[in-house]
Amino acid sequence: MVAEYMEKDSCSVRTASCGASLDRLLNQQDADLIVLDVNMPGEDGLSLLQRIRSRSSMPVMMLTAASNIADKIVGLDIGADDYMTKPFDLRELRARIRAVLRRCQPGAGTTPGNGDGTAKKNTRPFGKMFVDLDARCLVRADGAYEPITAMEFDLLHVFLQNPDRVLTRDRLLDLAHNRDNDPFDRSIDVRITRIRKKIEYNPSKPQTLRTVRGAGYIYTPGKQM
Repeated sequence: MVAEYMEKDSCSVRTASCGASLDRLLNQQDADLIVLDVNMPGEDGLSLLQRIRSRSSMPVMMLTAASNIADKIVGLDIGADDYMTKPFDLRELRARIRAVLRRCQPGAGTTPGNGDGTAKKNTRPFGKMFVDLDARCLVRADGAYEPITAMEFDLLHVFLQNPDRVLTRDRLLDLAHNRDNDPFDRSIDVRITRIRKKIEYNPSKPQTLRTVRGAGYIYTPGKQM
């Protein structure tokens, strides 16, 4: 049903009934976006997402049962770009797919470089890492690339544009995701935690991306490498 609906919207859609089938499809050709159900025969969607994230940052939208908040939290923590709860309206699914694809410029799902182990010029320091604004990923000090999800990049970009300013969760949702506030706005906290693990020297005591109790988060460029 979902495949037929999206094909009517001029999308090229491939379907997989299980993890092994998905692996075969991805071995043949990468996807611009994966819509991944949590409940699948054999390997579940969360395990599949973890394997996908270990080798790629291609966008993944999860489908979860409406009552299972735990699946949402785990999915976001692993690296899902968005989620839909079942049952859902196909028109909303299409709108969310379009929104995720808009946030993912060409090359966002790869780890490009200059070919000599150095980072591209259009980078900005962020903690112990650099943000490559062209490739939409993180770069280590040695020039190696660190893939991130589209939503993680959007958050980093917002903080780069608003240094030394406290941003509330609602404001981050408005600026980074360009859609109405999600009632499950704690997803921002999950993404901040993932980002800290990558850019902070000590994620348990963040210096670059700090929490302001009762207010939100603040990016402090003075705490760079």
